[in-house]
Amino acid sequence: MEELRISLAAARVNAEMTQEEAASKMGVTKATIINWEKGRIVPRIPEIEMLAKIYNIKQDYIFLPCYSTKSRN
Repeated sequence: MEELRISLAAARVNAEMTQEEAASKMGVTKATIINWEKGRIVPRIPEIEMLAKIYNIKQDYIFLPCYSTKSRN
């Protein structure tokens, strides 16, 4: 069975929240929410836990893009 994965942006939209509302609940700026959603910055574990709580989803369901520092051949 395939596991459910949802992006931060989709989770926020499904929770019917704006970026401003999410930022306010998280105690961060709107720019931080935007950077998390675009994968420019990866939220730390405590932030992921809080995002899952305010978006009312399991944190295991949150998809975070992974970036490798290894060069590609």
